[in-house]
Amino acid sequence: MKRALIILALAALLALPLMAQAGSVTVSGAASLTAAFTEMKAAFEKARPGVTVNTNFAASGQLLPQIEAGAPVDIFASADQETMDRAQAKNLIDTASRRNFVANALVLCKPKGGKAAVTSLESLKDKAVERIGLGNPETVPVGRYAREALSTAGLYEALTPKLVFGDSVKQVQDYVSRGEVDAGFIFATDAQSAAAKIDVAAEIPTKAKVSYPLAIVARSKDNADAKAFADFVMSPEGQAILAKYGFKKPE
Repeated sequence: MKRALIILALAALLALPLMAQAGSVTVSGAASLTAAFTEMKAAFEKARPGVTVNTNFAASGQLLPQIEAGAPVDIFASADQETMDRAQAKNLIDTASRRNFVANALVLCKPKGGKAAVTSLESLKDKAVERIGLGNPETVPVGRYAREALSTAGLYEALTPKLVFGDSVKQVQDYVSRGEVDAGFIFATDAQSAAAKIDVAAEIPTKAKVSYPLAIVARSKDNADAKAFADFVMSPEGQAILAKYGFKKPE
């Protein structure tokens, strides 16, 4: 396990263009934040001249072990509370800096023009639905939300043979967009960004709200630029950028 964590950390180092240092902020964010945080980076750098923001996007459950292994990350933004809870339990974040910054929703979608009549969870049992895209529940928050919804409906075991697992919500989005699956579970924001190729069949209720927390990594708690970026995300300008990509205000 330790060796695996070291390998993940090295991969993270290669993915990040600059080591964390004065005048820079490294943000590890959930894959669903890619477009919004890329624009956030540009807006923050414009507002705070001289500061560089480095970004690293992947499934939240893949980012956490990178941080644990020592990857040079200043801010962690997760797509679920569970992953951030694990980070907090391991003392990897500055607890006082933890804030919920946006909300999202789980949706069932299908390829635009897809032949299968995907309209609800129950419709997934139809023989015409042969492949269903789902984020790996072990590491991908959207996959955990979907598994829980299917389990609550008493459908998860029956549908397991049809499931095609993705390493991130973006990979599942790609499966649906390319018609490689008949249906898939992604976030509403990802469906919005791929509206030209994806139709939303239904918004799926979840037991826990789809709430995104953000926190400063413990070893960076004294990094003024990291604090400034976290504050920027919560600012009216930052929230407007997130809303542009379909994110809802945190509850």
